[in-house]
Amino acid sequence: MSNLMPGTLLIADPFLKDPNFARSVVLLCEHQEEQGSFGFVINKLYDQTLNDLVPDIIQPNIPVYFGGPVQLDTIHFVHELPHLIEGSMQLLPGIYWGGRFDQVVALMNSGQLDVRKIKFFIGYSGWSSGQLQAELKEKSWIVSEASPRLIFKEAEQEIWKSSLRSLGRDFAIMANFPIDPSLN
Repeated sequence: MSNLMPGTLLIADPFLKDPNFARSVVLLCEHQEEQGSFGFVINKLYDQTLNDLVPDIIQPNIPVYFGGPVQLDTIHFVHELPHLIEGSMQLLPGIYWGGRFDQVVALMNSGQLDVRKIKFFIGYSGWSSGQLQAELKEKSWIVSEASPRLIFKEAEQEIWKSSLRSLGRDFAIMANFPIDPSLN
């Protein structure tokens, strides 16, 4: 699969050295040839929770993920709740991006929002026009399809390996490569 579109997963090659993206899985939310691409790293926990970052949230310990190194002063979210969150954009069946954040806060504080069906990110991953295509030619990324199960149910420390294993035997072998082969 090389067709980049919303809902595409970018799985980091095991040898990708960039510390922002080593063993990362990025959910692509937008891709336009002329304007570039952006998405969120879905498998790297951030060191603060949502109520640390947004004092209006009264529910404790809601995880936030490191969406990427761009605009670390912004919070984004993907979810499975379009019937509750106005302004959501469908990425794939069962996966939605964004919506009214004030509505999310109110629903969370009133206990009407299942936090297992929403994932929050600080920052995002962005590529200028042609940059992502160049990284794909360099084989920095393996392209796959997202699923709600992978994004919302899989433990973050297993997402990278599970994503590779889902692509078949050749990729499953890559899932077991050591982080630093020289230490083997």
